[in-house]
Parts: sequence; structure tokens; C-alpha cells
Amino acid sequence: MDPVNTGWDPLGVHPDGHGGANVALWAQSASAVDLCVFPDNGPEYRIPLTHKVFNIFHTHVSDLPVGTRYGFRVDGPWDPSSGRRWNPNKLLLDPYARAIDGKFELNPAVFGHVGDDDLTINTIDSAPFVPRSVVADTWFDWGGDTHPNTAWGDTLIYEAHVRGLTMRNHYVPEHQRGTYAGLAHPAIIDYLRNIGATAIELMPIQHFVDETHLLKLGLTNYWGYNSIGFFAPHSSYASTGTRGEQVREFKEMVKALHAAGLEVILDVVYNHTAEGNEFGPTLAFRGVGNDDYYRLQDGGRRYTDYTGTGNTLDVSHPHVLQLVMDSLRYWVTEMHVDGFRFDLASALARSLHDVDMLGNFMTTIQQDPVLRRVKLIAEPWDVGPGGYQVGEFPPLWTEWNGKYRDCVRDYWRGAAGIGELGWRLTGSADLYASEGRRPSASINFITAHDGFTMRDLVTFEHKHNEANLEGNRDGTDDNRSSNFGIEGETNDETINILRRRQIRNLMTTLLLSTGVPMLTAGDEFGRTQIGNNNAYCQDNEISWLNWDWEPWQQELHAFTTSLVQLRRDHSAFRQRYFFAGRPIHEGGPKDLAWISPEGREITVDEWNSSDSRTLGMFIAGVNGGKSFLVLMHAGQEAQSFTLPGNPYGSSYHRVIDTEQDSAIPRSTELASSDVALVPHSMLVFEVTD
Repeated sequence: MDPVNTGWDPLGVHPDGHGGANVALWAQSASAVDLCVFPDNGPEYRIPLTHKVFNIFHTHVSDLPVGTRYGFRVDGPWDPSSGRRWNPNKLLLDPYARAIDGKFELNPAVFGHVGDDDLTINTIDSAPFVPRSVVADTWFDWGGDTHPNTAWGDTLIYEAHVRGLTMRNHYVPEHQRGTYAGLAHPAIIDYLRNIGATAIELMPIQHFVDETHLLKLGLTNYWGYNSIGFFAPHSSYASTGTRGEQVREFKEMVKALHAAGLEVILDVVYNHTAEGNEFGPTLAFRGVGNDDYYRLQDGGRRYTDYTGTGNTLDVSHPHVLQLVMDSLRYWVTEMHVDGFRFDLASALARSLHDVDMLGNFMTTIQQDPVLRRVKLIAEPWDVGPGGYQVGEFPPLWTEWNGKYRDCVRDYWRGAAGIGELGWRLTGSADLYASEGRRPSASINFITAHDGFTMRDLVTFEHKHNEANLEGNRDGTDDNRSSNFGIEGETNDETINILRRRQIRNLMTTLLLSTGVPMLTAGDEFGRTQIGNNNAYCQDNEISWLNWDWEPWQQELHAFTTSLVQLRRDHSAFRQRYFFAGRPIHEGGPKDLAWISPEGREITVDEWNSSDSRTLGMFIAGVNGGKSFLVLMHAGQEAQSFTLPGNPYGSSYHRVIDTEQDSAIPRSTELASSDVALVPHSMLVFEVTD
């Protein structure tokens, strides 16, 4: 048999344009593979894949039209103690399926608490309780679509959830809320543009299913970090149908966002799958080649878990690496996305057991002509030993800067001085400069989907996750938050004034720091999750954005918008290179100077004092741009600050005052004059002379 002409590549099921399709499945050590077809008007029928080359079972089926639901049954040795779990009673998803229809249903007769090791369970057909793959038509008219290609230095990321962003928005038609079409609605796109976002980072949209423990509790996986279909847009986010229509609807969303100048970044989960540990359901990869797809231990009986989810995908395996790369390229070339945020990226970088930045995954990305040109964002940690890798990813990569988050939270709650803060405000050169990376390597964030919202960060000191039905044991206890005297919401106006000022402080810090800011959806108007810091299973009003705002929320939204505009208008806040700490020209000020409340440069002792709570940051304008002086005060008492004279400036125009609800309080102060910083506040001055 001539392997060049037998249809073994590409993998998956691909329509031939004449009502049939080519079928190919890699199953290295399996003994037999059946294609299982589920017609709308009859029972399942099976087609053996009789051709095999390069460990790929394949055939051509003349009658397999677009929209047909299908799966695979794979036979081979059954020996869980050695990691072999082939079982033709398990209907399997196509690892390369472009669309998936149906849900995973918990049925004790098929998926019991003892898991797949139970032989009784393994003799029962799983087909009635698992989703099916769909033959999808991937053609789409992309005419006129162009990638925005926003420079990293000009990027502002808005992290959002397809459902959460649109479910309660009154301008989106009800049947489109919670869908790709809803996100593409002009009301949502206009909102994103008006807030100043340049990219929307979508929480997982690759097809996922609910975990068994959530189904037992009557809950669902809302966040979506439980992927099972790496090529398929999640079907329940489609308003037009789930028999391939979700592919077109996703593309229409991307095209609409691009037309508005917005990039689309996907939060992708390749570090693990929805099949869980040895007690989880067999849905796809486990039944195709368990010991190929997963990292195993104890001779193959148990799964190595660097992810906290029960399993870890073995991306060091050549075919698994091919699957991930094929998937990534598909989302770029066929779905036109602009980048990826890699969940628990350290797990992907592991070779054998250790995180290896020169390993297969990282080097393959580096040399790929498609992927090296898109935005690559690492969540630079996993739960395994040595997994915390902030600052260690190579050039091309940017990182969620967890040290930025922790430092800024600690400073504003009064738990730390200014020693580390200087690094974080200026792009974290201590983390990223050594390998030639730029400030844009730092994705600055204070909140994300995981943890408190910004409003909850100043309202709760303890998590309140009772709605998750796990006895409030889930979620982190390391919140680095402060409630300022009362746990939870209060009618005490003094506390509310302080809390709202703290939100403005946090937002000002985030949006005026050097690096790439990431704004979590809803923080710009004070969204709350009522103290839930792990709302992964709350597909309800705890998680959905409430678009009915109180007056103070409207003011916060206007304040945030003004900050974004200030950042956009002035290159001082969008540094392309790290500061040098020396004058730009002879006799002029340094490009960056740290000023004490006395109006002079800060001393080493002041830097190192854990009691220092006040900091001035002078940023010199370049190429005709404006210079700025940013004053920060996290102390509990008022602080007088002397504005510095030459060479920094002779007059200062106040543009931001976080004591005020209004966004742009206009006033001018002369050098050497004293300004008052109320407790927990910021002032931002434009140097006017």
C-alpha cells in the first residue's frame, strides 16, 4: 500500500465536497478501530477502519455528509494496571473533531464512583451518555477580514467570559445572550471599544464538559477549564445550532471583532483534559491511547497530576505535541484568532518531570512560522514541584505577572513598603530584562477570573464560597485583601468611600504601570461575586455581569475610561524599553526618578524600609511627549508631599485624583509647593513646564 495516496493525512474527519469524507485516527497500539455513525433517522452503525499506515487507521466513506454525528470505538488490550484502557464499549470523541454535539451525562451504571477500573461498568455501552463528534463544513467567507496586529506596547487586554459578559445585557437579544453571536452584537463591541480595550481574552471556548463531582452536586463547569475538544468551539455558546453551526458563528464573531479593531485571544487548556484521574470518564484520549496521551506513574495505573485536575497531558510525546500544534495552527489559520493564553503553561514545558524552557513544546512553538507571530501568553506556573516560573519563559512569550498582582495588593492594603513596588510599576525589569525581553513581557493584572473581583478585594478578607457546595474549602486563602473594618457589603458610608477610593487606586496603578495591563471584565464598574473567589461552577448571577449600575458604578466606569485614555494618549505610560535611570539629554531629568515626600530623590534606607508608604514616580517624556509625576500614598494618615523643582519641572497640572469620584480634576500646582495626600490615595500630575 502506498502511504502517499491512502488518505491517512490529515487526521480527523474531513468532507470531500461530494457528500462523503475522509476518516483518519491515530491509535498507535490499538488492534481495531470502528467509525460509529449516528444518523438522525436510525440506530448507530459502524464502519471498520481497515487501512492502517504509520499507526493511523483510516478510510474513505462515500456517504458521510456535513452535519452527521459520529464517534469512534477502539479495541485493544484492557490492563489498567499497566496504563492500557482500550474498550470498544466506550464511544470516543474524535480528537480532531471540528464540532461536538451533546453533553456528558452522569449515569451511575456507566460512570460510577469506582471509575473505569470496574469491569461491570466497562461492559455497558457509554454512547447514550456522551457527546458526539460532528462532520463540519469549515468553509467561510473571510473576505475583508484583517488581523488588527496591535503592538504589545499599545495592547489592553479585557478578560471575559462569553456567557458572563452578555447574559444580563439588555441590549443583546435574549436568544443571543451567552453566545458568540451575543458577544459580536454591536452593543458589546461598542462597549469594548469605548472602554479602550484592544483585545478580548476569552475564557475557554474549546469544547468542554462538566466534571462528575459537579454533576452529582447539581452544578456545572462555568469557567470551562475542562477541555475535551481542542478543535471545536464549545457548542452551548452557539445560538444557531450545534451540528456545525457553532463553527460559523464563532468565525462571524471573530470577523466582527476584527472589523472593530479588536483582537481575539483564546484562553487554552492543553495541560490536562476532562477525563480526570483513573476514576474519571473515558471520553476520547484515554480510549484512543491512554499511555500515549497522558503522563502516568506506578507502572501506568495512576496519572501524574501537575495540574490539580487529575491528569496531565504528555506534550513531550511526539504525536500529542503534533495534536496541540495542529490545534493551535487551526485556531490561527482557520478561525483567525490573534493569540493564546496558555493555562498552567509550566505543565506544557515539562520534559520528563522538570520544567524545561528548551524542551519540545517551547522549541516547537519558537520555530513555528505561524505560531511565533501571534500573541503568546503564559500562565507561568502549575501545581507540581518547581512549577512557579514567573520571569523564566523565553523571548516571544509574555507572562501573567503574579508578582505584580501580589505586590500591588500588598502595598495598597498596607502590608508592604515600597521596596518591590518600584520594579512592578516599571515593567519588572528584574524579571524580564536579562534575556533581552521588553516591558511588554509583563502582563500586569490585579485580578483575574480566578479570585476576588476588584470590588471584593476591598470588601472581603475571607472567601465566601458556600454556593460551591464544598464547605467553603475550595479556593485560595491567600487573597491579600482588606475589608477595612467590616466583612462584606455595608451601609457605613465612611467605609464605602474608602473602599471605592481603593478601587480607584488599584485601577490607576494597573493602567498607568509599564507593561501590558489586563482588565478583568466588570472591574471597571465594580462588579461583585459576593465574596466567592472560586466561582468556576457558578453559571448564574454570581458570575454574570450586572449591567444595571448604581451612580457610584457609573462614576467608576467613567474614571476607568479616563485612565485608559490617559494611557493611550501618552507614551510615558507605554514604554517600549526598560528605563535606564539616567538623563535623556544633558542637563535634563532622568528618564525615571523616585521622589520622596520631601521633594528629593528617595534614599536607599527609605527604599528598604518596610514602613515606607509614600512614593513619587517621575517619568520623563521622550520625543516631545509629556512628562508625568505619579504620587502614591498607602498610609492611614494624611501625607504632605513637596512637588520637586528643576530638573523635573516648575509647574504641575493635576489630571488624576483618586480622592475624587470625578475623573479629571483640573488644577495646576507650582514646584516646591506642598500637596496633601489623603489616606490611601493617588495623585497624577502632567508636568507643564
